[in-house]
Amino acid sequence: MRYRDCPTVEVSERMAVAVDTAWAAVTDITLPTRFSSEIQTVAWLDGATEPVVGARFEGHNRNEHLGEWTTTCTVAEVEAPRRWTWAVSAGGGTWSTWGFEVDPVRDGVVVRQWLRMGPGRSGLNIAIDAMPDREGRIIEVRLAEHRTAMAANLVGLRTQLEGPTA
Repeated sequence: MRYRDCPTVEVSERMAVAVDTAWAAVTDITLPTRFSSEIQTVAWLDGATEPVVGARFEGHNRNEHLGEWTTTCTVAEVEAPRRWTWAVSAGGGTWSTWGFEVDPVRDGVVVRQWLRMGPGRSGLNIAIDAMPDREGRIIEVRLAEHRTAMAANLVGLRTQLEGPTA
């Protein structure tokens, strides 16, 4: 696995809710702050209040291995009520692209959250540069961290929307 290949990870969760309910939830940029230990705070910038192409928001993050950092995110795509994506950047260049997708199914929706690393250099590249022979393992560990956080987001969201007995 190589960083230059823009590795990806995706998780999904089936939820017994209406499309509009799921869409309202996944377009709330504070969603990950409720369920992920890495994303500490998120706030819209420049007067933005919702995902529209070009809108920006800032995220403050903390990770025991990577430290603390702030990123600026720019909404890249909105296809309401199905999909929205944002690019994460800091210091020039897109570190990653994230997205949520909501697909209707017979009894509700399937919500997906995904991440594509790169192509710009991120804090992860410091570790890769220091240990180039471990690049695949470094990426594998980071993708696993993201997978765990995204799964927590979606399970938490399902519980929030359906109730704790769902």
